[in-house]
Amino acid sequence: MTVATSSDVPVGWRPVRQADATLVTQLADDVARRIDDQGLRPGTRLPSIRKMAQQAGVSRFTVVEAYDRLVARGLVQSRRGAGFFVRARRGPLAPVAGSGPAGNTGLAPPARIDVAWLLRSMFREPSALAMPGGAGLLPADWLDPDMVAAAVRAVGRSVRGQLVSYGSELGYGPLRQQLASRLQAEGVPAHPDRNLLTTNGVTHGLDLIARHLVRPGDAVLVEDPAWFVIFGRLAAFGARLVGVPRWPDGPDLQQLDRLAALHKPRLFIVNTAVHNPTGHTLSAGAAYDILRLAERHDFLVVEDDTYGELHPGGATKLASLDRLNRVILAGGFSKMLAASLRVGYLAANEELVRKLADLKMLAGLTTPELGERVVHRVLVEGQYRRHIERVRARVNTARQRCLAALAGLGVSVRHEPHAGMFVWADCGRDSETLARAAASRGLLLAPGSLFSPAQAPSTMMRFSVAMVDTPGIWDALADVLAEPGN
Repeated sequence: MTVATSSDVPVGWRPVRQADATLVTQLADDVARRIDDQGLRPGTRLPSIRKMAQQAGVSRFTVVEAYDRLVARGLVQSRRGAGFFVRARRGPLAPVAGSGPAGNTGLAPPARIDVAWLLRSMFREPSALAMPGGAGLLPADWLDPDMVAAAVRAVGRSVRGQLVSYGSELGYGPLRQQLASRLQAEGVPAHPDRNLLTTNGVTHGLDLIARHLVRPGDAVLVEDPAWFVIFGRLAAFGARLVGVPRWPDGPDLQQLDRLAALHKPRLFIVNTAVHNPTGHTLSAGAAYDILRLAERHDFLVVEDDTYGELHPGGATKLASLDRLNRVILAGGFSKMLAASLRVGYLAANEELVRKLADLKMLAGLTTPELGERVVHRVLVEGQYRRHIERVRARVNTARQRCLAALAGLGVSVRHEPHAGMFVWADCGRDSETLARAAASRGLLLAPGSLFSPAQAPSTMMRFSVAMVDTPGIWDALADVLAEPGN
């Protein structure tokens, strides 16, 4: 094949000054369009940087950046000493089996729905499933992406060389200062340099705790029902999971006492404010009793505060009552700001924080400072409190609508949640069977069996209140519930 020289290719492009698109974007898009239209065929050499800059009347830097973008997009190849050449076109990638518009194409579930399948379905891109009940996220338009984007821009303007270093093993110092102030206002005696450690979200924090404290064969108490992901993490470390029944005001204390005496657990992991999946909150009396039993049976308590921001205020914190002696507090910002903004924290006694920081360094060095700076910027600019109030109000309204709609379908809620984004409802039949039928219709639901450490069949189902704005969702659910065999 004869390779065209740069003189064979007319420049063609002329910059449009003061346009919305930058000159770099204009040039890159013009060349990309000509390649897509096959005006520039594979093997064609683009005009040299000097020639393109001279004939188009732009700087060489503009041409270099535009060509680099074309290389990054896989349209152009750079050959040292020879120039830039149009790459051979590749055929389209084969579609992923089962992919398609949400709500139109289902995804065949496995013989038994498990946590791994649910997580794969939640994070599939693009997802073949609408996620009315399976996802633990709020829709983007319920949050404030503009606020986060403004913080990202502000951080980008204010930092230079700091972002090329690893940062502190404890996390970005000013963010820890801000976290300490927030926690101290809630009665938690957190010192920024002694009691706080940043993490890649709450999940990472819980993983560090399990890695440090759990050995194969150790018993760990968990609530039943509770967040299913932690079951998998603990099982991976060889822990023996022991479920403690959860009631609206907290765990069954008699069972907690009995099971702790029987199994001698290392940890008890508990949601205090806005429990996942029920939406209930620990009472003050139950909080005192949990700490009393922790001291009697000598176990640590991990307080998961993932959804605590959705509580209207005044919830009892175990970390406040205990003053970080036996309690490890885990929290984060991904749920209320952006799922991809993986910034969380652990608050604990000084000795434990140091050990967890060492483990964090061994596992992955430091946490990314860029995201921590963004969260810090949001917090210090004073917008976060108003943002949380707006999100909470919208979630509360959606929850009431969701409860009413589920009641209209004959789905009962034994104890209505007073806060949070989930409804824990009784479908009156095996919820895994319903979830399988829903998946075949393009809807992702989370059956109750996943929320129990025993993984026993259940009639319960977790619904996300975000489903209220999904077009046609109630008709689709009505069809699933009415389907013979369900």
